[in-house]
Amino acid sequence: MQNIEINLTVNKKHYTLSVNPLKPLINVIREDIGLTGTKSGCGKGECGACTLLLNGKPVTSCIIPAAQANNADIVTIEGIGSEEKLHPIQEAFVEEGAVQCGFCTPGMIISSYALLKKNSNPAEDEIKEAISGNLCRCTGYTKIIQAVKKASKKMR
Repeated sequence: MQNIEINLTVNKKHYTLSVNPLKPLINVIREDIGLTGTKSGCGKGECGACTLLLNGKPVTSCIIPAAQANNADIVTIEGIGSEEKLHPIQEAFVEEGAVQCGFCTPGMIISSYALLKKNSNPAEDEIKEAISGNLCRCTGYTKIIQAVKKASKKMR
């Protein structure tokens, strides 16, 4: 298939890329742009490891074709906080021990970030719903939910 040109804004930086239109967005982010914080898990949109914000909404980027992301505004885990200054959600995940193997963490943080942007004081059921598309094999979710609650308080 012939490559097409797409324009993306990723973490407030503009990119013009020539890509296969069916290439998964996760691969564009990781391979073409070089941002490897977003993890590639199942490749079927089921585990949530590849979650990023596409025009403000959390999506599983492994099932989004590159062509569909043309002219999109994307936020990856690298766009939340920095090595020098963690975002309050990142701080809370560390403080609450919600980071174990770390594989699900970028997607969990992105989903939590999207929730807290629209609801600064979510109930536990709302947190569970917001992270329901993200699978974690290590934590049992309790510490993740505690971290989102703590981040909510930090951000208010």
